[in-house]
Amino acid sequence: MIIILYLSVALIAIAFLVLVIYVSKMLKSLRETLKSVSKTLEGLETQLEGVTTETTALLQKTNALADDLKYKSESLNSVVDAVKDVGTTVSKFNGTLQDISHSLDKQVEESKEKVSQVIQWSNVILELKDKWKEKRQEKNRITPGESGRVRSR
Repeated sequence: MIIILYLSVALIAIAFLVLVIYVSKMLKSLRETLKSVSKTLEGLETQLEGVTTETTALLQKTNALADDLKYKSESLNSVVDAVKDVGTTVSKFNGTLQDISHSLDKQVEESKEKVSQVIQWSNVILELKDKWKEKRQEKNRITPGESGRVRSR
């Protein structure tokens, strides 16, 4: 029985030794993995610093661009307002021209009869003038040898 006890203790010692060897190998492997993870994290930290720097620069440029865009938009608003005012002025001017045109049309319509009368009277005057000229020419055609009588046609 004592032998069994010694054998059991020896078996436990061997099992413990095997366990210690495997745990030692596992811890060594874990140490290598953790070293690799540490190196990877250092590289990521360096890259993250670069990305952070680039992001900060990009954010500053974006803010400057937004400010410039705001300034230009405000400037453009004044141009748009000026163009709108020009459009309003042109529209009012067009309305005024239409009013003047309608007024002239109305005046021409109202004065058509008067113009027609003036033309008729001028025609009458021209006809009277022509007749007067004809009579005068007829008077001037009298020959001196006739006995003082004037012949009329």
